Amino acid sequence: MCDALQLPIVDLSSPDRFSTANSIRQACIDHGFFYLVNHGVDEELVNKVFEQSSKFFSLPIEEKMKVIIKNYSSYSPLYAGKLDTTLSTKGDSNEGFYVGQLAGDLNQWPLEEDLPSWRSTIETYYQQLLSAGTKLLSLIALSLKLDEDFFEKVGAFNEPLASLGLLHYPGDLDSSSKEIYGASAHSDFGMLTLLATDGVPGLQICREKSEQPQVWEDVPSRSGAFIVNIGDMMERWTNCLFRSRLHRVLPPRQERYSVAFFLNPSKDCNVECLESCCSEDCPPRFPPIKALDYLEERLRLTYGL
Repeated sequence: MCDALQLPIVDLSSPDRFSTANSIRQACIDHGFFYLVNHGVDEELVNKVFEQSSKFFSLPIEEKMKVIIKNYSSYSPLYAGKLDTTLSTKGDSNEGFYVGQLAGDLNQWPLEEDLPSWRSTIETYYQQLLSAGTKLLSLIALSLKLDEDFFEKVGAFNEPLASLGLLHYPGDLDSSSKEIYGASAHSDFGMLTLLATDGVPGLQICREKSEQPQVWEDVPSRSGAFIVNIGDMMERWTNCLFRSRLHRVLPPRQERYSVAFFLNPSKDCNVECLESCCSEDCPPRFPPIKALDYLEERLRLTYGL
């Protein structure tokens, strides 16, 4: 049995921005995770996204395979990815549909006649999450003793490499292998992840990556809130002040859906140690790297793309 973790709650609409920034700083140091409330994303839209996600994953496999993943977007079948690459299993027991940048034509979409309003619903949600994530990053900048427009000034939002993942955990799969997870243990690659879930339990985090044995804690869903977590790129940017945390999804006994929004900077944005996060006593631990180079290497290792 795992303990249920009570994560800090951050109110995106609070007029006291400095107090909110301090709460974010403490949450990112202590937990790497927090709940985000009053985020401005319409609850009815969130419900519609879950409905549309269910419609897509209910299609016959041959229909889903028509939009098989390429360029890191579209359909990723069951067992196609393995987030913990040290495991010997065939892959994680989830299927996903991924949407990359909306500009351009890299995304593939189900046909409108098969799933009416599907694309427009997902695109609207993507845009609203990008807006919420951008507002949150201005508070994160304040929490790091930076100007609130810091990430804008370094070009992070010129053409952000944000992506949206619709995830389906079928449940009732063969769980005879102890190493089969809905999503095996991993930390996210990028800056920030904003997660919506359908309330079915399964998400767990491990606050200390290097401790053995690892201690896993359940993360309950909270109505109307996103679960936000710090990614490895933000850990690198902050010189390990903010820590990304290992998390996983247990194989759910019942069907489970979630929607993850991965917020990453523009491809040419230089990720280098923030001035407020290094000193003579604490020099930079990582060399500078372009955002796209970092993300592509991490994706290649996980998905073999």
